[in-house]
Amino acid sequence: MNFGGNEVVYDYHNSRIVILPVPYDETSTWMKGADRGPDAIMEASVNLEFYDIETHSEVLKHGIFTLEPLIEKSSPEALVNSVQNKVSSLISEKKFPVVVGGNHTVSIGSVKAFGEVTENFSVLQLDAHSDLRNVYEGSQFNHACAMARIKEITAVVQVGIRSMAVEELDNMGKKRIFFAHDLYYDKGLYNKAIDLLTENVYITIDLDVFDPSLIPSTGTPEPGGPEYFEIMHFLRDVIRRRNVVGFDVVELCPSPVNKSSDFIAAKIIYQLLSYVFADPKTQ
Repeated sequence: MNFGGNEVVYDYHNSRIVILPVPYDETSTWMKGADRGPDAIMEASVNLEFYDIETHSEVLKHGIFTLEPLIEKSSPEALVNSVQNKVSSLISEKKFPVVVGGNHTVSIGSVKAFGEVTENFSVLQLDAHSDLRNVYEGSQFNHACAMARIKEITAVVQVGIRSMAVEELDNMGKKRIFFAHDLYYDKGLYNKAIDLLTENVYITIDLDVFDPSLIPSTGTPEPGGPEYFEIMHFLRDVIRRRNVVGFDVVELCPSPVNKSSDFIAAKIIYQLLSYVFADPKTQ
């Protein structure tokens, strides 16, 4: 199924935006199901309204093409390489890539692709977890190690963090991490986070950054997260002040009895695209 269903039907050549589903869950460590996330998001996206009130735009008119799912389960290293190769090809064809996971391991490959060709480049991570372990459960490419690997590629700013292991402290950039409990009391910290980003930014969004009262369907839910407009308007400000080159949305673990998380994930994708492609005069 393509993102948006029959209302969003464009051929590859005429689409500026390309959705890459990566249903990968091999390195998840608690609740399994992130491999079902992309399908759940595609199914829910059919129910979106495609006029965005906030930006007065219809970003679907820029063309949104959904690729066939990228499936690679032989090893996490092979998965990272496959994502890197696919995203590299999208960059070379001047597409705007949106990677839909799957767990956070998929983000490593996407960042590697941008890191090879993008100058003055940094990554903004929105997440409940710092994901800075060097190795977890025998793998350096576990989803709990995603940002440790990405930090080896480029600078990272981490926002919304509220859970980490003691061994991650040595790998933490103390001035580049913004904890949820601090953001709760001081919204000005969001601007400080933007100030640390370089000109060109890739955004990786683990859906557990949101409070689980909003999005309960994640593999590792964590209480105390920011609410929807707080995060989305922060991302809107990032997009206004920096050049966002691509993004991913990962870690949806869909529930058969609660579809709201699936729809919100689809909405986040479409809203971010609306921010990226809207005429600045309308924002």
